[in-house]
Amino acid sequence: MPAALILLEPRLRGERETVIMFKEALQTIVEKTDGSLGALIMGADGLSVEKFFTDAGAEANLDVAAAEFTSLVRNASRSGSDLDLGELRELVVTLKSVTVVMRLFNKDYFVVLVLKPDGNLGRGRYELRKAELLLAKEFAV
Repeated sequence: MPAALILLEPRLRGERETVIMFKEALQTIVEKTDGSLGALIMGADGLSVEKFFTDAGAEANLDVAAAEFTSLVRNASRSGSDLDLGELRELVVTLKSVTVVMRLFNKDYFVVLVLKPDGNLGRGRYELRKAELLLAKEFAV
């Protein structure tokens, strides 16, 4: 193995482990929450860091929807700051066909859970909070 690859391997292994950890965390959220369609880790720029969808969620273009909701997160965060109400922690949007729950890790990253209308919102919020605690160090600024 070339010396450059040997030097890079631990760094690459750490990145792979982080990506796998993200995917597993999202999968756990979806599997433990009845009525889940999918979960994503999003950047404030509207790009997904990682995602996990059920078959129904993959068909629903949830990554596009999550990207669109990024502007809601930015606006709600700005409003909370402007009004001295504190930092945004969570945002829930209920639509006719889905409920979207967004939980912030920090100002740059948040996790999104999309549920069917009859999905278990309470369990979903609980699982998002657990994921936030588990992944907090990965998103520390």
